[in-house]
Amino acid sequence: MEQKTLSIWLKCVIAGVGFCGLAVYLLALPACGGMLRDAYPEFSNRYWPWLIFLWVTGIPCYGALVLGWKIAGSIGRDRSFSEENARRLGWVSMLAAGDAAFFFAGNVLLLFLNMSHPGVLLASLGVVFAGAAVSVTAAALSHLVKKAAILQEQSDWTI
Repeated sequence: MEQKTLSIWLKCVIAGVGFCGLAVYLLALPACGGMLRDAYPEFSNRYWPWLIFLWVTGIPCYGALVLGWKIAGSIGRDRSFSEENARRLGWVSMLAAGDAAFFFAGNVLLLFLNMSHPGVLLASLGVVFAGAAVSVTAAALSHLVKKAAILQEQSDWTI
């Protein structure tokens, strides 16, 4: 597969993930929360804190998508292995780790404020684990891209 084609496919996937995320964050979460609020009116005071908390957790995800879009653009310009892409992957790693930590801390805080259930906290550990996995994977890719960029730079100077 050529670099341009790969770049286009990556951008299509990133755009698809972004649109699916918007559908979840702007349509599905408010609708599900509204149904829970209607079914259990005694918990209606939890609707907005949880919805705002979940919306805030989406911000780093979209930051990572923007960085992924830039990486895909670099791939299309045949600059796959560059210091710039290594830095971007490092930022994706930090965003994922920060978002996972924020998600866990927010769940604990909502539990202590009596706005959650211990089962929700346990279920959220799956999301935290996924965020940690993305963080470690992006960090490893950042390291490998940086090493490849150094090797490519050395190879460019060799005749």
